[in-house]
Amino acid sequence: MTGPHGNGPHGNGWSAHVTAALLGTERRDPPVLPEAPAGGEGTGDKAGRLLDQAALLTVRRRAGRVPSGGAPVPVALAPVEDAPVVPAPAAARLRRILRGEHARVLPEWLDAASARGLRVPAQLLPDLLERGRGDRALRPSIARAAGRRGVWLALQNTDWAYLVGSGDDPGGGPEVWETGTRNRRVAYLTGLRGTDPERARDLLRETWAKEPAPDRAAFLATFAHGLSLDDEEFLEAALEDRGKDVRQIASDLLARLPGSAYGERMAARARACLAPEIRTVRGREQTWIKVDPPPAHDEEMARDGIPFHPAGSFVPRGGRPVGARSAWLREVLSRTPLATWTELFGLPPIEIVCLPISAAAGGSGGSSPQNENAVAGGSGGSSPQSESEADGHDVHVGWARAALTQQDAGWARALFKGGVMVDEPEALANLLPVLPEAERDAAAADLIRWVRGEIDLLRVLERVPGPWTGALAAAVVAILTAAAERGTRREEHLINQLCRLAQERLDPAAAPRLDALAAEAGAAVPRTVTDLIDTLRFRDEMLKELSS
Repeated sequence: MTGPHGNGPHGNGWSAHVTAALLGTERRDPPVLPEAPAGGEGTGDKAGRLLDQAALLTVRRRAGRVPSGGAPVPVALAPVEDAPVVPAPAAARLRRILRGEHARVLPEWLDAASARGLRVPAQLLPDLLERGRGDRALRPSIARAAGRRGVWLALQNTDWAYLVGSGDDPGGGPEVWETGTRNRRVAYLTGLRGTDPERARDLLRETWAKEPAPDRAAFLATFAHGLSLDDEEFLEAALEDRGKDVRQIASDLLARLPGSAYGERMAARARACLAPEIRTVRGREQTWIKVDPPPAHDEEMARDGIPFHPAGSFVPRGGRPVGARSAWLREVLSRTPLATWTELFGLPPIEIVCLPISAAAGGSGGSSPQNENAVAGGSGGSSPQSESEADGHDVHVGWARAALTQQDAGWARALFKGGVMVDEPEALANLLPVLPEAERDAAAADLIRWVRGEIDLLRVLERVPGPWTGALAAAVVAILTAAAERGTRREEHLINQLCRLAQERLDPAAAPRLDALAAEAGAAVPRTVTDLIDTLRFRDEMLKELSS
């Protein structure tokens, strides 16, 4: 039973202690608490005794409190990791990066670690997951390097839930498809497409009609993994979907599918636009390509994903407007199987891209065909102002898009070596990943040598992924050296922007060559060059630590 001063099983004199504290120990003696440590009473330090006893009562009250709502649900244990943790020096460097030192190299550190089968130390995961919370581009790299414990930790904090489903592991079993978020379901479907694409397709078919359009588009995009003719029926049906993005993804996937009815429809349209024509030029028979762009945009073209471009609505960056028929031609060619042209012309890609091109009467722009005595073709000998070359330009742009979509290295190589797209350096830069890895650096180096103008150079290099090695690294260093020697304000801007890109992409082995540039320039060397050298050395040490 509780006494007048709150003594008892729950009171224990707490209210009496509160009263003494409010009135002051000079006016009210602290109550006696028998279980308090001996030594306080009789010393005259009433305030000290009051505080000691209050501390004891506070611990007692907290220890005896029963949680509301029943017993807490225990947290599942963190899963056992298969991947080894990074070496200690690499972990120390990651800690420095997370604190802000050369923070821009964090994606490279994460990708290099995951590529070597290593994972982030557990104690650094909270800081890393917090970094990904504000940087969406970083999330896939975090997912690959965070290990199983990263996903487990993300499940404990809703702020880090983005990690669940960002990588290859959706963080669960088959129930994820029924109850997971969109990201987790996409991750689950992606994984299933790699092991059992038929099962993945059946799962999506069961829920397709009930899914909102954004989810249907996200799920359909997973068909890029394990794409085959078995998916054709599903994708053809998706061309009729009410969601615009769904229809576009379906048409893009069908354009990548060899042997599909979609490819045959596109090939039929394309053959109506491009046809071989034998002409006599300077006494010699020569094969030309006669171009007649689509005359109109019909419902069947719209169904197959060819957008309607009003005349002049499409303007390439830094270029001239493209007519409606030219835009339709590009779209048709970009979706046509490239084998169509080797079969039609009976020539390898490098010879096809170099064939001279002329417009049919009443063709794109309505101009007359090119003079048969003109020197034309892939070498670029025709007049830059001629309508025929404009038609040829549309053809080459369409082929370049097709080579990218179909990942055709032979056609990509032909477009690089044929010299027919020197005025479309950005389109060629997009083709670099299609080339075999051993050819990319040399092709990229040639490409930036063709480019004229600082703006175009930077636009091209923005599209060239790292690492920049070999001939490409040498070409970039040569550009920096030449710009530093000229020393104008315009060249200073080029140096600053190029160094910004090179910090993350240039091969660290290029640092000694830049040292020579810095030594020669002395005090006049731009600060961005010294920062670049410092970053390259930091990255060099970083990669060595991860490989040790």
